[in-house]
Parts: sequence; structure tokens; C-alpha cells
Amino acid sequence: MNIPNLLTLARIIFIPLLVVLFYLPFAWSMPLAACLFGLAAVTDWLDGYLARRWDQATPFGAFLDPVADKLMVAVALALLIERFDTVWLTLPALVIIGREIVISALREWMAEMGKRGMVAVSWIGKVKTALQMIALLVLLAFPPGHLLALMGVVTLYVAAMLTLWSMYSYLRAAWPHLSRSM
Repeated sequence: MNIPNLLTLARIIFIPLLVVLFYLPFAWSMPLAACLFGLAAVTDWLDGYLARRWDQATPFGAFLDPVADKLMVAVALALLIERFDTVWLTLPALVIIGREIVISALREWMAEMGKRGMVAVSWIGKVKTALQMIALLVLLAFPPGHLLALMGVVTLYVAAMLTLWSMYSYLRAAWPHLSRSM
């Protein structure tokens, strides 16, 4: 167990704390939930940076990091779907969650074929993740109807479009292997 893996585990521990903060009946609970989500987003970047910098990448970390990321994002999106209670937030949220399921399955399948590198994270995925984290942070911090919440929804739509673009890119790269297996 090293520091990058501990940071990843911290993100998983943050998930129930995020849910508790989200539902607390205090004015400060939502900004605090947003801060916790922001801290999780920073640890996402930091654990990868430290693992590379200190040469501490492990198979356990390679497995757990994307799981922690997807769980944190899916839980935040589910909470926001309830909070905003509108198709305008639900649609991009479901696109993002659906894409994560498809790409996780694709990566698993490609890894079984020894071709995991064909679906490695691209620059589009990195930009998508950054925009997604910013959108979720803003949407957790500000109530529906607030101008910044509207900007958060717009940012979430941009992230959802990049989500679809990156999914298309991954599927296109994997298609020759997928089509041979049908």
C-alpha cells in the first residue's frame, strides 16, 4: 500500500460522506459537499501524478483508480438528478453514466484480448474529465436556478458531448477486434 493507492481509497471513502453531506438539512451542507467533491477531484489527479513521479504504479492502483473515479462521478450525478429534477440535467447525466459503463466493459474485454492499450485514455477523455469535474463541482455548490448552476449545466452538456466523442473514438479503435469476435 503506497500513498497513491491510499489517495484512491480516500476517494472511495469520500463517497458515503458526499451523500451524507448532500442530504444534511443545513445551508452549509451543499458547499461542503462541493468542497469534498473538489478534494476528491484533486486526489484523482494527485494519485496518478505521484504514482508516475515516484514510480509507484501498481496493478491494484491501475484497477482501483478508474473504479473510484466512476463511482464518485456516478454518485454525484445521481444526487444531482434528484436535486435538479429536470430532463435538462438528467439527459447529460445519463449519457455520461452510460458511456462509463460501455467504456469500462470495452476496456475489460480488450484487456482479456491483450489489447488494453487500444482503449487507453486519450486527450479528449482528459478534457472531458476536467469539464465534468468542474460542472459537478459547480452543480453541487449552487442550487437550481442560480446563474452559476446554469453555467454548470452548460458545462455538463459540453462534457457529455465530449463523452460521446471519446466513446466513438474508443469504439472505432476497438472495432477491428470487436468485429472479428462477432
